[in-house]
Amino acid sequence: MQDKETIVCRCEDITLDEIQSLIKQGYRTIDEIKRVIRAGMGPCQGRTCQMLIAQELAKAYGIPVAEVQMPTFRPTVKPVKLGTFAGGESIAENS
Repeated sequence: MQDKETIVCRCEDITLDEIQSLIKQGYRTIDEIKRVIRAGMGPCQGRTCQMLIAQELAKAYGIPVAEVQMPTFRPTVKPVKLGTFAGGESIAENS
């Protein structure tokens, strides 16, 4: 990617310039970048931008993309019974 105005994260409208600026400030992981500008936290949950951010980190730090620390998976906040998804109960009843 070359153009600084290229949108990296479409959900949060984050540009390549914003990502590169954070990397220059010393951010080294996708999780750190997510915390600061919410990249990868929109409806797609990083499916479209995660690899682009990883590529920028790899390029900046001179490492293979495979060595970039990927974001932490966080399951849903509230457990839901499997039967809720099978039908019968509403999630509200499951509280």
